[in-house]
Amino acid sequence: MFLFLLIAMVVVVAAVTLAVIGGGDRAVLTDTAPEQLVDPLPETRPVGRADVEAIRLPVGARGYRMADVDDVLSRLGAELAERDARIAELEAALAGAYATAVSSPDLFEKPAEGSDQ
Repeated sequence: MFLFLLIAMVVVVAAVTLAVIGGGDRAVLTDTAPEQLVDPLPETRPVGRADVEAIRLPVGARGYRMADVDDVLSRLGAELAERDARIAELEAALAGAYATAVSSPDLFEKPAEGSDQ
């Protein structure tokens, strides 16, 4: 058992040494560019469900990048606030039109059915 552990340790040390020294001038692992947020949210039309589902936030060393998440959530919050304001405006206009229609005096009058009266 001791001989097996000794051989395994020698193999591991040799592999690590070859990986560190044997690389020469090139790096063992290549540097990768950090992920950047590709913002799929449209600028020219309202955000839809498919747009939200298409968002892929870049992952940092300890999870998602807070600035990217904050930007996306701020934008979605602004879109929702704008949409809510528009809905409230349309509901108010509809209520006003309904109130005008209900308060008109000819609402319950029968329309004239021809000229023979």
